[in-house]
Amino acid sequence: MRKLSPVLVVMAFVVFAVPAYAQAAPASGNWSFAAIGLGIAVAAAAYGQSRVAGAVAEGLARNPAARPGIQLALFLGLAFIESLVLFIWVMIFLRAT
Repeated sequence: MRKLSPVLVVMAFVVFAVPAYAQAAPASGNWSFAAIGLGIAVAAAAYGQSRVAGAVAEGLARNPAARPGIQLALFLGLAFIESLVLFIWVMIFLRAT
């Protein structure tokens, strides 16, 4: 099975988001923008976290003695990825209101 490029997946999200912009904005803000933006951010973060977890598993399989250093890098990487999602979440809701 052929893998889809992450760029193609993001482009598909953008193409399917166009009809949401064609509709009139609700009175309480542009929540369709927030939902689409947050969905893209969460999808990108999940993809990044899966890549990090795969790299950690491969690193531990190659060198089990390096577990403390790899584990520290894993937790820092996952924390940074999650913090980016939270920042995007805040920025989207600030933009939508």
